[in-house]
This record gives sequence, structure tokens and C-alpha cells, in this order.
Amino acid sequence: MGLTNAYIQLQNPRLPELKAVEIEALADTGAVHLCIPAQIQLQLKLDEIAKKEVTLADGSQVLVPYVGPIELRYKNRVGFVGAVVMGEQALLGAIPMEDMDLVVVPKTREVIVNPDSPNIASSIAM
Repeated sequence: MGLTNAYIQLQNPRLPELKAVEIEALADTGAVHLCIPAQIQLQLKLDEIAKKEVTLADGSQVLVPYVGPIELRYKNRVGFVGAVVMGEQALLGAIPMEDMDLVVVPKTREVIVNPDSPNIASSIAM
């Protein structure tokens, strides 16, 4: 399928006076969380809420900081998430994409708002 990237905007809702940060994130539907590099945590002054044990692609497990809350924006969508702090590149996982009702189009390698609900994010609650 190839790699799919998206430019997302991150902000600390607890410190609205801080400027939002726009970053390029790898959109990965096989990943669960939003992952951010340590410098983004520092720049947005995000508090560590807990530690999470995450399983990497090679099967190894590491303990990483879990920070938040983070206000996340993409096109006409907004969501609030926590993030694991790891790596050098941001990664947009399935939970924030589902929360904002985003889809990955494999053919064009784009992240788009769900064409079935273009004006407002939809969700299923059962």
C-alpha cells in the first residue's frame, strides 16, 4: 500500500495561550494511538498522565510516557486524545482517526474525511 502522511495540528487545551503545532504524521491504521516525539511534548508542555507498555512492530515491548490531553485537528475535524511519547516521527493511529471519522484511501495514499459524512464527524455508539 505504501506510506500515507497527513499534516495535523496539535494544541494543549490546558494552555490555550500556547501556539498550536502543525506536524506531518504517518497515518497508520495498524497502530492504535497518536505517537509524538519528545520535542512535541516539550513544545506543547504536555503533562505525563501515566506510563504505557507498547508493543513495537518487531514484537518487543517498551515502557513510554502517556501525555495529554491533546486537541487534534485535521481539515474540518477535531478530537481530543492522549499520546504516547516515542520515536522521531509522529504517528496517527486508529483511535484518533476513528474519533475524527477519517479514512485512509490506499489508491491515492491520502487521509480524507469520511465521504459518507463530509460535514460533521459521525460515530457508532451501541
